[in-house]
Amino acid sequence: MLSADRTQWRSKGTAKPGTTYTVTAVARGADGRTTETTSTFSVVKATSSFEVESILPSKDVTGETVGVGMPIMITFDRDITDRVGVERNLEVQSSKPVFGAWHWFDDRTVHFRPKEFWPAHTKVRLIARLAGARGGEGMYGKKDYVLDFKIGRSQISKGRIDEHYMRVKRDGKVVRTIPFSAGQGGVMKYHTTSGIHLAMSREPVTVMTSPGIGPGQPGYYQLTVYNTVRISNSGEYVHSAPWSVGSQGRANVSHGCVNISPENARWFIDNTLIGDPIILTGSPRPLEPTNGWGHWQESWQQWLQWSSLGFGHTTTPLAAA
Repeated sequence: MLSADRTQWRSKGTAKPGTTYTVTAVARGADGRTTETTSTFSVVKATSSFEVESILPSKDVTGETVGVGMPIMITFDRDITDRVGVERNLEVQSSKPVFGAWHWFDDRTVHFRPKEFWPAHTKVRLIARLAGARGGEGMYGKKDYVLDFKIGRSQISKGRIDEHYMRVKRDGKVVRTIPFSAGQGGVMKYHTTSGIHLAMSREPVTVMTSPGIGPGQPGYYQLTVYNTVRISNSGEYVHSAPWSVGSQGRANVSHGCVNISPENARWFIDNTLIGDPIILTGSPRPLEPTNGWGHWQESWQQWLQWSSLGFGHTTTPLAAA
């Protein structure tokens, strides 16, 4: 594409390593006469390559329709040392304009999130133009990737741990009020984390084991629990807990999970999308940004600090398939 002053041309994609290109340029002067110039150049050969190991959301893991808090998460199969070379080749398109940025968690992991939650019912496309993109000294991307997904209705659940009730709002209206019992505290690991969680998985059956305590030790347990929604990597779920119904809405008696009744658990798992925000407050234990998908725990300025480009941008309009 031409620059604004029409003096430079740049390819939208990247050149392939080890390839020779011939460029022919035709210019028309003020007198109407044309001049043609031809030049040839070669691209250095790659000594190694990288590719994407996983991308979320995905049809098989999250489903094609996800919640308004869902990040785009890319994991590479090799360490990326030229983060700028990779990040500038990651394009996010959307049917509604969204301001967002990429964030590197380590040399293999880069995630995108908007400054604010996605607008409901937005269509999103990731175009990763990585074929030929430089990932490090002599290392270039193997191929391009395209990912399409949709943002569903806006559903945000909020609850205060010290008040024992969670209110589920869908498109701004309360659709369910759920009594719960959260972490009993005493030691920090038994406090439910405060913060903006995301629904990470929906599991009809989950076997839960006491953290850091083995069989035969005091406090050891292993329970089969039903209708669970994972909200962190430290073992926190919103799940059915028939044994604590009497405490739900009144007291915190769990080891850190959010206990709700079997009826409410069935409703919650059936009505939750992966990526739905679940916001819990009132605990002395904050959710860490790297505990599961705690991306929204970082302020926008904190998020931008880990972008290799150092700034956010508005998504490009969604092109036709």
